[in-house]
Amino acid sequence: VQLQAFGGGLVQAGDSLRLSCAASGHTVINYAAGWFRQAPGQELKFVAAISGNGGTTTYSDSVKGRFTVSRDNAKNTMYLQMDNVKPEDTAVYSCAARQYMTTTIYARNYAYWGQGTLVTVSS
Repeated sequence: VQLQAFGGGLVQAGDSLRLSCAASGHTVINYAAGWFRQAPGQELKFVAAISGNGGTTTYSDSVKGRFTVSRDNAKNTMYLQMDNVKPEDTAVYSCAARQYMTTTIYARNYAYWGQGTLVTVSS
């Protein structure tokens, strides 16, 4: 499974942005997927995750209520809708997938990773 995240860019605080994560090489139906981010000088942190069938979503406290994770299994693609972004959301965002239906917040439990996309939020 190859993953490619895209959609990052420079936005202002309060704006919206949608990241996409396209999978190729294998269908990711029934694969749980997650988004993680890494700010400069900081460790990788969990952002959001969605179960294989899309029925369960999990969010970090820092983005809950502002970000929405979703997926379109017909397109083999996952999304992260980012609303009301803040400067502290600035980071490289990476998507990941695992060969299980259930979500997890732990990066070590995801076997497949895509190259990150940079999101910069100006104040």
